[in-house]
Parts: sequence; structure tokens; C-alpha cells
Amino acid sequence: MCNVRTTLDARMVDPDAFEPGLVVDVRDEKRALLFDLGEVERLAPRVLLRVSHAFVSHTHMDHFAGFDHLLALGLGRMKRLVLWGGPGFVEQVEHKLRAYTWNVVHRYEVPMAIEAHALGDDGTRRSATFDSTLRFARSEGVPADDARADGGDGVVAVLLDEPLFRVSACIVDHEMPVLAFVIDEKAQVRVASDRIAAMGLATGAWLRTLKRAVLAGAPDDTAIELAWRDRAGEHAERRSVGELRALVLDTIPGRRIGYVTDLRFTPDNVERLALLLDGVDVLHIESVFLDRDRDQALRKNHLTARQAGEIARRVRAKKVVPFHFSPRYRDRDEATLRDEVAAWHTPCPTACSHS
Repeated sequence: MCNVRTTLDARMVDPDAFEPGLVVDVRDEKRALLFDLGEVERLAPRVLLRVSHAFVSHTHMDHFAGFDHLLALGLGRMKRLVLWGGPGFVEQVEHKLRAYTWNVVHRYEVPMAIEAHALGDDGTRRSATFDSTLRFARSEGVPADDARADGGDGVVAVLLDEPLFRVSACIVDHEMPVLAFVIDEKAQVRVASDRIAAMGLATGAWLRTLKRAVLAGAPDDTAIELAWRDRAGEHAERRSVGELRALVLDTIPGRRIGYVTDLRFTPDNVERLALLLDGVDVLHIESVFLDRDRDQALRKNHLTARQAGEIARRVRAKKVVPFHFSPRYRDRDEATLRDEVAAWHTPCPTACSHS
């Protein structure tokens, strides 16, 4: 038997797909990423308290009002929260925090640091830290422990780069700048659980260390500290990568997970998404209106289901998850929305129209 679990587990915050928001559990690290901060109270506190990073597409209320709920829950419990948004986002986080009176927060036993980052239209970045021990007063800059770079094409920007995954974004137009995101799950090492038992070992956190060492090309004499617990009690050993390499079957490529919401259907937006999302495995994309209501979509700067399907086809998405349906379709047309996306996502020999 082989361990083939993926690193990331993504699901919509609203299972009914009317409200925006994506939560991504980072397995084996007991933490999560959030994409948009709308109705996050739908998520259990144990999930929200695992959030390390929140990526906000834009600051319309249905995408950002949940920041207050996350903040209230995290006070005195959450040590660090990293936020990313578009132009002006740092100032908007500051205004949120300044709207409250913080006369006792500096005495909380567990201090909280909020790091806010803004990606500008021109690719520049601004950052600030808001520390509860300083009553959330603004300090310029943040600790330089998150790797950041642009994607090299002037459109895609890497916001977070870690050993297990990378988060990138581009700016699209919604009559205001909006961030679209892709999460790249990095290659994974597949191991044979039966071989672990045959070596007299048991699974544990050491497997993650071994996988990372193998992916990094570590020499065979690299030491791995093994620790695990079973019915016989606590165990600890030291083995080399060379000894443990027999557990490794192969590496499997990681997945690409896209999150796109609130944008106009324009040639420039479509081309930007093509650069960001090419070959994405799962594309979560807004499908606010049926195509029969295209005039309404145009007026509100949103996509129709047909347009979402065409974008999915253009970026070569393998699977599409539509969401952010207009409330006008509740209880009667959700299935039609999904069907319309699927119909236009299906590949065809003719090029997609961006009109």
C-alpha cells in the first residue's frame, strides 16, 4: 500500500457556492490558507485558528468583512497572521484596526502580529506589521522570512514560496484592481507504508523530513531523526537518507489550484489569467450570472457562466468549480449555472470569443 495523499486539501467556504471564499488545508502541518475573508464564520473555530495566511482578492464587503470575525477569534490565541491584498491594502488593514479601541490588548498572554502586504498595479509591494503588544500601531516592513519575487513575465507575482507550495497572483480588472490566485503544490514523494512496517518503523513527522530531503537531493549520508509512538511506547532513532531511500517509490507532480473571482470578461483579463493559470488542475471561478443575463453581468463587472467556461477552456483547466452565484438563482437555477460552465469549458476546435 502506498501513501498518495496530496499536500493541499481545498474546498469552498460556502458549499452552496453563492458566497466567495476558499479554504486550503495544508496537511501534516496543521495549518490552513484562506482566499478571501467573507463569511468565514461558516468555518469552525478550529479551522480558522489554523490559518497562517489569508489572501484577499479585493476589499468589497463580501470578500473582506470576515476579517473582523477572524481577528476577534484570534486575539489571545493566534500568534501571527499574514495578509495579502491589492493596491492600498495595507492602509485598509490599518483603518480596520484603528476603528477599535485597544486599551488592554497589549496585556494578552499570547501576543498577535498581523503582517499586511499589498501588491501594486506596477508590481511594487508595500508591507507593514501591526503588533498587539504595541496596541496594533503600524510599523513599516515585516520580517523577511517569506520568499517573494515576481514571476518574470511582468504579470504574475509570487507572494509566498515554501517547500510544499507556492502562491502566485496577478491583477485583473473589476472596475478596480482585483487579485486572482494560483496555488502550486510542489512535487511530492510517494512512500510505501508496507516497507515502513517491514523496517520496524512507524509513520510520523520524520516522513515529511525524509520527503523534503529526497526532493532537495540530499546526500545519502544525511541524517534523519526518527521519532514515533505506538502501543509499545515512544521510539527514537537516527537513520541516513541512504538507509531510508528504499521507502521511496517515486515522486509525483503537484497540483495547480486556481481561485478567480470578480472580474470583467475582457481580452486583457483573459490573457492575464492564461499566464497565471495555464494547465491548472482545479479552477475555482466565479459564475455569477447565466448568459441570458449577460447585460446584468456587464453592468456589474462580473462573469456569466458561459464566460467562466470559456476562460476555463482558454487556461486549459482540467476541472472547474463554479461559485459566487447571484442570489437570483437560488433554489432554481444553480444546476443550470453549473451546466452552462461545463458546456463552454468542453474543448472545441474553434478559439474562444472574448467579445
